[in-house]
Amino acid sequence: MRIQGAEEALEESIAQTHGHGLLVGIWLDDYRRRLGRARSDIVQTTSTRFSYLFDIANERLIAAWGFSLGKDAHARDKSRMARHPLGAGPGYHRGHAIPHSLGGGTDINLTAQLGSLNTGEFRKLEIEAVATPGALYFTYWRTRTPRASGRARSSRACSAPTRTP
Repeated sequence: MRIQGAEEALEESIAQTHGHGLLVGIWLDDYRRRLGRARSDIVQTTSTRFSYLFDIANERLIAAWGFSLGKDAHARDKSRMARHPLGAGPGYHRGHAIPHSLGGGTDINLTAQLGSLNTGEFRKLEIEAVATPGALYFTYWRTRTPRASGRARSSRACSAPTRTP
């Protein structure tokens, strides 16, 4: 479990870069509690202007965050999205942790999302975040148990644009 040995350095790095060490600490504590004794290999990475916590061992996105710069006009890579597995079954979408309209890409940013959540509450928050440059946008994925079936399902996701001080 890489996070145990590097937890303080990871949280300090994230806090220095983004000032969100408190949120990251909460996410990591909750994730470790839910994971129990299962093996994990948690890393933090940045793609474009957004940061991600990812558990390599469980092939699972934990959280994604960054600041809105308003509407991002780059084209959606539909062929790359089509090659990304759905993996979670009927009723799920290949959703973006950071919305495409904010500049979220594919790969690490794509995750199985309940279709009703993706086109419902997430859509409302995405619209608000695009309309609020400077807003902090984040998602935290509370998944069920470790991947026993090979399927990672999101049971709940939180996302909130808020004005920066």
